[in-house]
Amino acid sequence: MNATNKASALIEALPYLQAFRGKTFLIKMGGSAMENPELVKKVMRDIVFLEVSGINPVIIHGGGKAISNAMKEAGLEAQFIGGFRVTSPEAMDIVEQTLSRSINPGLVDMLQDYGGKAVGVPGTDVFVGERIQGIDDDGNAQDIGRVGKVISSQLSKINAAIEAETVPVISPVGSEQDSGKPLNINADLAAAALAKELKAAKLIYLSDVPGVLRDKDYEGSLIPSISPADAEILKRDKVISGGMLPKINSALDALDAGVDKVHFIDGRTPHSLLLEIFTQSGVGTEISK
Repeated sequence: MNATNKASALIEALPYLQAFRGKTFLIKMGGSAMENPELVKKVMRDIVFLEVSGINPVIIHGGGKAISNAMKEAGLEAQFIGGFRVTSPEAMDIVEQTLSRSINPGLVDMLQDYGGKAVGVPGTDVFVGERIQGIDDDGNAQDIGRVGKVISSQLSKINAAIEAETVPVISPVGSEQDSGKPLNINADLAAAALAKELKAAKLIYLSDVPGVLRDKDYEGSLIPSISPADAEILKRDKVISGGMLPKINSALDALDAGVDKVHFIDGRTPHSLLLEIFTQSGVGTEISK
């Protein structure tokens, strides 16, 4: 790219920089994109760019594979019911250790390495939850242990970080309302719940899929933009199914609560975050009313 093309790219980004200055973006990082340290570093650098541009990024991260590996090392078998990890008290200790004391500070360090300001925030200081049951393949309710859903969010530490122009990095664990004990919370659902509370301008799911595909086996079938009504039709026709279904449902819930747009992008694509936000065409799927 020559100097003129570089300048053109900056000019294309100008109206988006103007529109989003001072806005909060909730970014959920997950999928296999988190398993490659070099990919994660590149995403962290792009998030520092957002912060320097006057946008307020808030990060919620997953860590499913790292948790499964840690459980295996501890002699515990990973089990899932209805998409939720069965979480015994022993497994909960590993979940909390892996998320809050390993992955979380690692992301904070990466942001700081690129000159960003960041702070790790344990999800137990943010999310208040209650336990849920899993639904097996036969439609029966099953006890899945210390797994919960968010019923409210404590925003004081998040707002303080934003006010200090610091990126909060949050782990998807919560405190049970009645007992105060930790709960394992699905990161997609935690991100949507927090985006609703923060009235975020954007909720961005950064994972290992390019977006909503009309044909799940063909990345060229990406659907760039859909409305909530489109999403309901795609759900009915089973185009949206499996692991994408709870993401879409949480996205629609967030839109109903005042989030402006929801984006699904592939974290394995270099600079996908910047390309989705600062270009007209984007690279993933956006949902808006």
